[in-house]
Amino acid sequence: MRDIDMSTKYDPTSVEAGRYDNWQSKKLFAPESNKEIQGNEPEPYSIVIPPPNVTGKLHLGHAWDTTLQDMIIRQKRMQGFDTLWLPGMDHAGIATQAKVEQRLRGEGVSRYDLGREKFVEQVWDWKNEYATTIKQQWGKMGLSLDFDRERFTLDEGLNKAVNKVFIDLYNKGLIYRGEYIINWDPQARTALSDIEVIYQDDAGAFYHVKYPFTDGTTFDGKDYIEIATTRPETMFGDVAVAVHPSDERYKDLIGKKVLVPLVGREIPIIADEYVEKDFGTGMVKITPAHDPNDFQVGNRHDLERINTMTEDGHLNEFAGKYNGMDRFDARKAIAADLEAGDYMLKVDPIVHSVGHSERTGVQVESRLSTQWFVKMEPLAKQILDMQKNDDEKVEFVPARFEDTFSRWMENIRDWVISRQLWWGHQIPAWYKNKGTDKEELYVGTEAPAGDGWERDPDVLDTWFSSALWPFSTMGWPEKLDGDFARYYPTNTLVTGYDIIFFWVARMMFQGKEFTGQRPFKNVLIHGLIRDGEGRKMSKSLGNGVDPMDVIEKYGADALRWFLVTGSTPGQDLRFTYEKMDSAWNFINKIWNASRYVIMNLDEDTPSTLPDMSQLTLADQWILSRLNTVVTNVTRNFDKFEFGEAGRELYNFIWSDFADWYIEMTKETLNGDQDKAPVQQTLAYVLDQTLRLLQPIMPFVTEAIWQEMPAQNGSEADFAIVKYPVVREELSNPDAEQAFKSLQDLIVAVRNIRAEANAPMSTPIDLMIQTTDDNLKHIFETNADYINRFAHPKTLIISDDVQAPNLAMSQVISGAEIYVPLAELIDIDEEITRLQTEVKKFAGEVKRAEGKLGNDKFVSGAPEAVVAAEKEKLADWQAKLNATEERLQTLKANQYKL
Repeated sequence: MRDIDMSTKYDPTSVEAGRYDNWQSKKLFAPESNKEIQGNEPEPYSIVIPPPNVTGKLHLGHAWDTTLQDMIIRQKRMQGFDTLWLPGMDHAGIATQAKVEQRLRGEGVSRYDLGREKFVEQVWDWKNEYATTIKQQWGKMGLSLDFDRERFTLDEGLNKAVNKVFIDLYNKGLIYRGEYIINWDPQARTALSDIEVIYQDDAGAFYHVKYPFTDGTTFDGKDYIEIATTRPETMFGDVAVAVHPSDERYKDLIGKKVLVPLVGREIPIIADEYVEKDFGTGMVKITPAHDPNDFQVGNRHDLERINTMTEDGHLNEFAGKYNGMDRFDARKAIAADLEAGDYMLKVDPIVHSVGHSERTGVQVESRLSTQWFVKMEPLAKQILDMQKNDDEKVEFVPARFEDTFSRWMENIRDWVISRQLWWGHQIPAWYKNKGTDKEELYVGTEAPAGDGWERDPDVLDTWFSSALWPFSTMGWPEKLDGDFARYYPTNTLVTGYDIIFFWVARMMFQGKEFTGQRPFKNVLIHGLIRDGEGRKMSKSLGNGVDPMDVIEKYGADALRWFLVTGSTPGQDLRFTYEKMDSAWNFINKIWNASRYVIMNLDEDTPSTLPDMSQLTLADQWILSRLNTVVTNVTRNFDKFEFGEAGRELYNFIWSDFADWYIEMTKETLNGDQDKAPVQQTLAYVLDQTLRLLQPIMPFVTEAIWQEMPAQNGSEADFAIVKYPVVREELSNPDAEQAFKSLQDLIVAVRNIRAEANAPMSTPIDLMIQTTDDNLKHIFETNADYINRFAHPKTLIISDDVQAPNLAMSQVISGAEIYVPLAELIDIDEEITRLQTEVKKFAGEVKRAEGKLGNDKFVSGAPEAVVAAEKEKLADWQAKLNATEERLQTLKANQYKL
C-alpha cells in the first residue's frame, strides 16, 4: 500500500481551508476562465442570483436557494457551457431603512434628527457591513460566483435602468399619480403594496353604536340606527351610512340624515350595492379616507374624504379632543366616551384577520394618499399571452405554480410603487408650485430649465428595481452588446414559492416590456425550510438555524448534500441535526472508500479506462453500473430532480462501489495476479464518481481528486474538469445481470447464516442447483468470489443436487441454494420460514396474474412493459414451485431424525 496524506477520518475544516480563496484568486468562475472545457462555440448558460437583502446575515433558506443554483451552474460549467453566475444584493428599501432606524432609536436618535443626507450615509455604512458578511458566507458555502460582475440594486448602472423604465412607462401612460386608499405602515411612514401586507388573527371587538336621526325619525320604535364597527377611531371620517338599494327594511330611510356620535356632524343614509344585506344589520358606515371599499362608494356618490389620521398613526385635528392621541389609545378613550354618552349599545369581543406590515410588524392602516402607480392590466395581459406561446413562455418547475402565477396576474390590481422613504431610487419626477392650482409636473432625470422645481422626495418600491435584475445587471440599457447580448435571457431562476408574486411576476412583465423577451427560460420553485416538527423557522419560536454554525460543525459539503437531496421541487424541507449526521456519515464513507482505493493504486496508475479485454465480471459490472448512474444523474439534473439524482449517487457509492466492488477487488489486490486492470478500473470509477459529485460537494471531491496518482498531489483545478458522459461501450446488461445473480447468491447465503446464527467462521457446505447453463457458468467462473463472500467448506454447483433432508435453503432467480446445517437448525423453524416464503411468492404470482389478466393493461401498456411483467410472473412461479417442493421434502423428513 502507498503512503498518502489523507486522514483516517473526514475532517471538513482541513479539507475546506483555503480552497475557496484559491478558486477565486484564479478567477475560475468567470466565463473567460472556462476555455479548457468549452468547445469552439460553447452554448451560453446564465443564472442571476436572487439578490439577498442587505438587512442581515444569510439564513438557511438562502443557503438552500444558492446551493441549488451553484450545483446547476457547476454542472453546466463542467459540461462545457459558457457559464455565468452573476452575484449581487438588494438594497431592500423599507426593510433596510427599518433596521437602521431601529439601531438609531437604540442610540436615542431618529432619521429626522440626522436629515436625509446623513441618514442615507448611515444606511450605506450598514450596507457595506452586511454586504461583506454576506460575501464571506457565500464563500463558506463554496458558491462559484463571478465577483467581477457583482451588482447592487442601488448602483449607478441600475439607477439608470430604473429611471429609464419609470420614464418610459410614464410616457406610455402606464405609470400615473393619483389619490387612492393604500396600505400604510405608520412606523415606517410609508405606503405598502398589497403583497407586503401579512394577515394574522388579532383580538378585537365589534362596537355597536347608536347613530341618532337628526329630524325625529324613528325606526323600529327607536330614534337611532345601529352601526357596528371594529374601528371607532375612524368614525370622525364618516361621511355617510349605506344600505343595499333592494333591502326592503331600509327603503324609507334612504335620504334621511343621522349624527356622527361625539362630534354631532350630519351624514346622509345612501343606497349602494356594495352593502351585504345579510351581514350584520345590513347598514355600514362609509369612511372613504380609511377603507378601500368605502373609497369606491365615496367616488360613486361624490362624497367628501376626511382623513383623520397622521402618518405615524395618531389622530389629527378632525378628531376633535382626541387630536394627537395614538390610534389604539384613542380607540379605548372613544369607546369609554361612547359608553358615557349612552351611544354604546354593546361590545362583542372577536378575533379577526388584520393586516400587518411585512417589514415592521405593526398593524397597517388603510389611508387616503397621493401615490405613484403602475397600470397593471396591459402589462399582465402581455405576460399571459406570452405564456400561451411555447417558444416564448417561462417554464415553471413544478408546473402547478404556473396556475398560481396566472390566477394572480388575471386578478391583478394596480401596483403602488412610491414609498415615503429616504433609502432607495428617488423618483425621477419634479414639481413646481406643488399643492396649488398652478402645480406643474415633469418626469425626467433632470429638472426642467427655470427656478422653482423640486424633486419628488419619495423613492420607488424595492421590487421596482429588482424586477429589472435579469437584464439591468447585464448592462441594459447602456450596453446592449457584451453580456446582455450573450447571456440574456438567462436560463434558470431558482427561488421560493413565497415570492412568485413579489418578484417572479414582476421580472416577467418588465422583461417582456423592455427587452421583448422572457427574462429566464425556467423558474425552479422550492419551498420553505422548516424545523423537524414542520414549523416555519422564526425568531419568536427560537427554532432558527444559522447555516454558518452548521458548516462549522459538519462542513459545507454536508450541508449542501442535505439541502440538495432532502426535498423535491416545490416542497418544503425539514431540517434536523440527525439528517446532518447522516450527510456527514455519507461523506465520511466516500472519504474512507477513496482513501482505500488511492492507497492501493500505484504511483503511476492513470484514471483512464483499462484494456477492456482484461476486465473481470466485477469490473465489467461496476463500469456498466457507472454508465447507468451517469445517465440517470444527468437526466435528473436536467429535470431539476436533484433528490432523485442524489439517491442514485448515494446507492451507487455506498452499496455498489464501496460495499460490493471494492470488496470484490480485495481478492486481486491482495493476491499475486496482475493488479493493473483492477487498479485502473478503481481509479477510473473513483475519478468519474468524484466528477458526478463535484457540483454538490465541491470541497471534498477536489481534496480527494488531487490525491489520486493521476494528479500526484497537484493543485489542478477540479472545479473546471469535464463532466462524465455516457459511454456506450461500457453498457453491459449481461454483466449486470450476471453480477446480480452473484449478489443474490451471496446475500442468500448470508441470510441463511444469519437465520442459523452461523457466523462466517462456521464451516458450511454450499450446494447450488441450477438447470440454467448460463447461470451455472457464471457461478463456476466466479467461484473465487463465492468462496470469498460465502466462505463455504465445500462448494457444489450442479443441475442435479441431492439436497439433504435437513438443510436450510433459499430460492433465487434460476437457482436453489442449500446449506446442510442439521446440527445448527431447528427443522420446525425452517418449515415455518418456508411456509412464510410460500405465502409471499404466491402473493406475487397472484398480483402478476391479475395484472396480466387485465385487458386494459395488456392492450394499453407498452409491449416491453407487458413482456417484463410476464418475465416477473415466470420468475415468481419458479420460486414458488421450488419452495413448495422443498417444503414438502422437509415435512416428509420432519421426524426422521
